[in-house]
Amino acid sequence: MANEILSYLEMCQREKMSLQRGMNFRAGDNYSIILMSQRTNAPYRDRIEDDGTTLIYEGHDEPKRNDLPDPKKVDQPAVTNRGTLTENGKFARAAEQFKRREGRAERVRVYEKIRTGIWSYNGLFHLVDSWVETDGRREVFKFKLVAVDDETFTSDQQSGDLESTRLIPSAVKVAVWRRDGGKCVRCGATDNLHFDHVIPYAKGGTSLRAENIQLLCARHNLAKRDRIE
Repeated sequence: MANEILSYLEMCQREKMSLQRGMNFRAGDNYSIILMSQRTNAPYRDRIEDDGTTLIYEGHDEPKRNDLPDPKKVDQPAVTNRGTLTENGKFARAAEQFKRREGRAERVRVYEKIRTGIWSYNGLFHLVDSWVETDGRREVFKFKLVAVDDETFTSDQQSGDLESTRLIPSAVKVAVWRRDGGKCVRCGATDNLHFDHVIPYAKGGTSLRAENIQLLCARHNLAKRDRIE
């Protein structure tokens, strides 16, 4: 479920792999996985657009090595020294194939780092575009992903009832986590937590202010659903 809060270990257990890389093409049976962050010390510039339904994700740098002490000074690579595609190259190829109508959009599960050891599952997205742009010093990859509400992976739908998958800005999540003490506001539970809209977006609520977001455990989140109390 989107906006679910997990520990790093829980995230790895769910995906049955050690998620040490930020980009993981076709890591699942029929989907890819990316890890994002909008924290002030994040190494890449990811951003949210269109009221939380679009993610612009920045590609990743060359690995740091003895002959490359600062990867931030060179272009992000599409191909390795061995001539194989990097994760940037794999995601870019998938986006290009979709734009050429050579297949469905790549399905991507998105996880976001909130603080050390704490992650949020941001939901399922479709990879619909990619490009290369300069940041003033070098060329970087950008990927456009659009939220979908099809966790079963059986639909070509690219939009719809996106209340549950609408991205909440990182700063709001951090503020809510601190305010609510990492606990469900109803029962004080500290596990199976979710970020919940007090007033649903479809009923005039917002994802942009901490006052409209609260922490609920899975039981109280499911019980509340879209009711305004």
